[in-house]
Amino acid sequence: MSARPPAAGVGIFYFQSHRASCCAPAGRWGQTDSEGRADSRAGREEEVEVRFDDSPFRASSEEAMNSRLRHWREAATVLLAARRGAGAADGASSSSSGPFDYELLMLRRSGRSAFMPSAHVFPGGVADAADFSADWLALLPAGAPRCGLSAVRAGAPRAPLFTAERPELGEAALPGDVALRICAIRETFEEAGVLLLVPAGAQGAALAAAPGPATLLPPERLPPPAELAEWRRRVQRQPGSFLQLCRRLRCAPNIWALHEWNNWLTPIGRPGAVGREDRRFDTAFYVCCLGQRAPSASLDQAEVTAYQWSMPSEAIELFKSQKIWIPPPQLYELYRLCNFSSLSDLHKFASERALEGCERWMSVLLIAPDGFIQLLPGDELYPEDPDFTGERKPVLTTHKKIEDIMKEANRLHRIVTQGLSNVTIHVNIEPQYKHINPFVMNSNTENNTDSNSNSRL
Repeated sequence: MSARPPAAGVGIFYFQSHRASCCAPAGRWGQTDSEGRADSRAGREEEVEVRFDDSPFRASSEEAMNSRLRHWREAATVLLAARRGAGAADGASSSSSGPFDYELLMLRRSGRSAFMPSAHVFPGGVADAADFSADWLALLPAGAPRCGLSAVRAGAPRAPLFTAERPELGEAALPGDVALRICAIRETFEEAGVLLLVPAGAQGAALAAAPGPATLLPPERLPPPAELAEWRRRVQRQPGSFLQLCRRLRCAPNIWALHEWNNWLTPIGRPGAVGREDRRFDTAFYVCCLGQRAPSASLDQAEVTAYQWSMPSEAIELFKSQKIWIPPPQLYELYRLCNFSSLSDLHKFASERALEGCERWMSVLLIAPDGFIQLLPGDELYPEDPDFTGERKPVLTTHKKIEDIMKEANRLHRIVTQGLSNVTIHVNIEPQYKHINPFVMNSNTENNTDSNSNSRL
């Protein structure tokens, strides 16, 4: 696994919600190190004051974790990577060389969008009841547990998004981790016109079981462009039409090519939020690697007004130069992908690591006189019982300046914002679930560091 660092730089973090994939960064689900965190905060009451409202509600973390939270809308998004090379599709990066042999698809939200206007995001969207329909079993392997998806390691903690029962959808509804993959694939077609399908039946199952990155359907398996465009409009109007399209093509969503990567929750009281404060998302992030050059995408001229295929470092540089704006979860994941210069390495890591499951992350805001800190689980200041409901409306404040807070800190997992062009990420904790921290660069020595160093991105 080889790494190619982006140059150290700055950016802007606003926590706003996006219908698909911009829930804000967050922290670890299923923390087991509360004793260590309690010790690290001993004697520090004078440093950070935690103020709550007068509500008597005190939901425990266990209660919040073991039930579906009504405060979030379920969603899914996919980090779609494709090989770079000569003859790249229109809209791909214009650079012919670079440290990565793959590019990621990023879409620009419409400037008229109520949420995250003009943000660059990964394709994805809100889950629909049609994604959970048992009718999909006519195209998917109905006899295999979870439609043939690789089993997550026994005993691994699982976020409710993937395991919760949904009685309102009926007893025959698909499992969450199947339906959310269908959601991400459907939204990728709606927003970018890219179909992640395999032939239904034994042929598709064989393709899905093959090692290595996935492949797209050959053009001859697809309808004429005009007909496909009409199907796309139908699916945008009625998500259940995606099943009809797959039946027409005798294909199934390639759920096996999507590897579980992370689970982000939109935080409470996010800074810079506009619109409805109660609109938050519980979003599954998946990684999908295509073993072919970037396919041509197309705009829907509604939610999406531009797209681009970019290397992770290239997208980060565009963000740092303020040519594009990338929401915090996407930016965090772009930095994490900077650990992988090879598509094959990324695919191998993503497919093997997915067997561990993933964390559920929600950040907690700490406001200082000269900026704010987004605390992520594992950080020594992260609350032992974070408010997942918003009913307590916590406000963490301190009279200390950020420089003093950082000098006194030992265990870090936080994003520090001190101005329009002064944003740093500090991580020195061991990642859980066999995951990997964002690629970091030491701000003093400019030398590469390992994934557990305290560094500035």
